[in-house]
Amino acid sequence: MKVITLKQPWATLVAEGLKKYEFRTWNFNFRGEILIHAGAGVDKEAMKKYEKLNFQFPKKRIIAKVTIEDCIKLNYELNKNICLENPLIYGVKNRTGYAWKLANVEKIYTNKIISGKQGIWYIDDDELSTILNK
Repeated sequence: MKVITLKQPWATLVAEGLKKYEFRTWNFNFRGEILIHAGAGVDKEAMKKYEKLNFQFPKKRIIAKVTIEDCIKLNYELNKNICLENPLIYGVKNRTGYAWKLANVEKIYTNKIISGKQGIWYIDDDELSTILNK
């Protein structure tokens, strides 16, 4: 299964269903399920902003499965509408690149530590099975 590693707090905000768009500089033609891996990295400034939400922010774990529904080229109008949809999560930043539209969030609880990778990476069914059963 495909996996993408995100820094915290972004990974948890996706897993909690608050962050419905993932922003990347590159187009992604894939549509379907992908796992969200919370990496070792932390965006410290963003963590301060979201610590009042009282979420757990695990690191080095698979924390959710989502569906990528679409990958939309960002323009000023789309970016503005996304920011207005949830200012706490998206702020007012003028982004360029692509917005991956995420849906069907399923949280995953596991203590199995896994090192992340850059870009899209893969986890085989056997390893995924051990993760989900821990």
